[in-house]
Amino acid sequence: MTSSFSQLDLVEPLQRALKTEKYTLPTPIQAQAIPHLLAGRDLLGIAQTGTGKTAAFALPILQRLSAQAQPAPRNSMRALILTPTRELATQIADSFRAYGRHMGLRTAVIFGGVGQQPQVDALRRGIDILVATPGRLLDLKEQGHVRFDGLSVFVLDEADRMLDMGFIHDVRRIAGALPKQRQSLLFSATMPPEIERLVGNLLKDPVRIEVTPSATTVELIDQRVMFVDAGNKRALLASLLKDNGISRALVFTRTKHGANRVAEGLAKGGVKTEAIHGNKSQGARQRALSDFRNGKVRVLVATDIAARGIDIDDISHVFNYDIPNVPESYVHRIGRTARAGAAGVAISFCDGSEKGFLRDIENLTRRKIAVVEGHGFPAVHGGGQRPADAERGRHQPRGGHRGRSNGHGHGHGDNRSHGHGQGQRQENSGRAQRTG
Repeated sequence: MTSSFSQLDLVEPLQRALKTEKYTLPTPIQAQAIPHLLAGRDLLGIAQTGTGKTAAFALPILQRLSAQAQPAPRNSMRALILTPTRELATQIADSFRAYGRHMGLRTAVIFGGVGQQPQVDALRRGIDILVATPGRLLDLKEQGHVRFDGLSVFVLDEADRMLDMGFIHDVRRIAGALPKQRQSLLFSATMPPEIERLVGNLLKDPVRIEVTPSATTVELIDQRVMFVDAGNKRALLASLLKDNGISRALVFTRTKHGANRVAEGLAKGGVKTEAIHGNKSQGARQRALSDFRNGKVRVLVATDIAARGIDIDDISHVFNYDIPNVPESYVHRIGRTARAGAAGVAISFCDGSEKGFLRDIENLTRRKIAVVEGHGFPAVHGGGQRPADAERGRHQPRGGHRGRSNGHGHGHGDNRSHGHGQGQRQENSGRAQRTG
């Protein structure tokens, strides 16, 4: 295993940028992927958010484009990174700019929900690196503003979330328009059959790198479940948040309206809270994320789609106000805490109608979640033996090890895209399907 970035065959401008970013030790996916990508191989990366995958693909792409040094044709790009949500697109573009700060390459990001003219203007000049959501990219292509003849590298990020959000058809249309001669990369946290088929169509003799088994959960997360009637969930959450040990909490609800109700109730009780979901404007969501990141807001209430763009290292607690009805979503949710080597706590509220969802989660993760009492809840922020530790010996995953997420690269989040009228289907909890 490569012990430092200096041992990787990265050019000096990238090494200098990594030092500025205070990156010294590559994460497992970075150490394994970067040499293959520098050699021009296609790659299938099975990795959860928080493993450092953005730097794993961004650094080799920047090095390749810098070495080639030819300008992108008008209305085209040299590298395309396709991602499901606008917040994630923004974070990935920011990462490319940070890592490539000494290279003079042009990066642009396009997504829906905002005016298209600045995006059209950027594309007209030709772009080295384009980060895009599928809906808006197809819109601009159909209007004649996007060509792909200059493309040499294609990255499909968060492929399983593309499937969950109903974007796979759009992805296939975009991929079908790309040059046949290209380097292709696909990243996904899980590998349902539809994504396996996509891999066969998009990648040529790919290197497969799996840094964390898809059904495992982060080792440092103290997982707990509290059984509570649905009507008492808000009061329970408010009671738990009286503990000052909960420094920064992310609360998941199943619906947009539920997120609003929870956030409004907490705010009335004096807890600084914001909600983010698909009905919020891009500006409102970015402000809420910024306030949450800098500590002005202690609690952020989010739907699954909106929360995919949250890449914040010091979230102390994740609350599953509603148990997700797709068990893989549980793994994504709780992975928002215990990042960058820190510990974290994930507490799920389970009412009578959600016990089946809880069983599905325990079957997927192959471990029991420790049950704690809802009244007189002791030391939410930890201390003493953690309930999850007591279960670990009896419920170790079979045939593999429990992985750990690291928070090295930027932009591992995920959020939502407003491509041509797709917003309604993305956050409709009623259409959630089991995908793996």
